Amino acid sequence: MTDRRAPAGHLADARLIWDYHLVGHEPRPCSAAIGLGSHDIGVATFAAELYHAGMFPVLVFSGATSATTEARFPRGEAVEFAEHAVRLGVPASAIIIEPRAANTGQNIGFSRAALAAAGVEVTSLMLISKPYMERRALATARKAWPEADLVCASQPVPFEDYLEAIGDERFVIDMIVGDLQRVIEYPSRGFAVHQDVPADVQAAYRRLTTAGFTSRLAP
Repeated sequence: MTDRRAPAGHLADARLIWDYHLVGHEPRPCSAAIGLGSHDIGVATFAAELYHAGMFPVLVFSGATSATTEARFPRGEAVEFAEHAVRLGVPASAIIIEPRAANTGQNIGFSRAALAAAGVEVTSLMLISKPYMERRALATARKAWPEADLVCASQPVPFEDYLEAIGDERFVIDMIVGDLQRVIEYPSRGFAVHQDVPADVQAAYRRLTTAGFTSRLAP
């Protein structure tokens, strides 16, 4: 079996970028929430916790499948996230399934349309994602839905525990690096608003891409 662990120096750089991706919002009640599809079923688990805590009355799960998720969620991320949340006690009547989105911009745009079609008036919106996707989700939603009061949320899990839970350090680092590339480059492509990236985070990004953690970089 191929060793999927990463050297300590690479883990330190990845931890620095992980911390940058966390925007530090405190959960607060919102008009609605979007659970952003991914490989990480923890998004649905935490969405259920937040629903039970009274943070929102309606929850959209958004996402089709991707090369990363088609084997794990063959019926689509949104469908299987929704089923997981129902097993955790979220009523099906509180869930909207948006099964078409193939990227974060579509997650936001298609979910906005689904909420409007359901007659849900949204003034504030909680974005529930993987921990290292918070900043990209925020930057994308500020571009696509600028009038909404946005709150980012993700499972409050330490970096080391997340690595252990996923079981593949190199995969997680690749994903963290890919998300940072999108934070850096997507504003110029019109997909997101600009986010300041500190010099030490940029340096960590360069070291990791030079070391070959590039499989999740966008073309």
